[in-house]
Amino acid sequence: MPSRKKRIAQIVFIAITVPLLVMSATILVLDHVMPQFRATPAVEASEASIAVPEAVVRAPAPIVSISAPTQLKIDKIGVSAVVQPVGLTVDGNMDIDENPTQAAWYKLGPKPGQEGSAVIAGHYGWKKNVPSVFNDLHTLVAGDQILTLGEDGKVMTFVVTRLATYAPDQDATNVFRSDDGKSHLNLVTCQGSWNNSVRTYSERLVVFTDYVSEI
Repeated sequence: MPSRKKRIAQIVFIAITVPLLVMSATILVLDHVMPQFRATPAVEASEASIAVPEAVVRAPAPIVSISAPTQLKIDKIGVSAVVQPVGLTVDGNMDIDENPTQAAWYKLGPKPGQEGSAVIAGHYGWKKNVPSVFNDLHTLVAGDQILTLGEDGKVMTFVVTRLATYAPDQDATNVFRSDDGKSHLNLVTCQGSWNNSVRTYSERLVVFTDYVSEI
């Protein structure tokens, strides 16, 4: 009789222990091989902004009959975003819409298609499990096309010329200003490492483009 009780106890122990071991091993494997599915840090509303030089703030916007942008399209990276007009924050940075899926046009400067450099900013990272509009902006290369749709329905086409990286406090005059008499559209977002203590990324990415055509 004692041996029978012993066998029953062994069977019960195995029946309980083995599933627990299998579950623990599964959790460890998933944690090791699937880190890419973890949410990245939330992006605050001002994190994709960039400091606007004082000389640029004082410069009047060009007076040309071109409507404000309402939509931004970048087919290569699957972007089709609403564009909201923004101004400056109290800190002198370009403001940005809180919605991570929308883009922000600096309304105190040129409109896309006007002479000078129009600027549109967008978030990078994740906010409340929602991917931001410019998460893949860094994959663009010279020659890629960017489109803006205006309030009047006209489409402006721009072509990427280069990408550049800036420190958050670096002089960004050439992002907001150009003196070549041509039309440009420059896209701004964050990149680099996330600093949780100051709630920002370590760098700003700027995609410079030239105007090509209007339809």
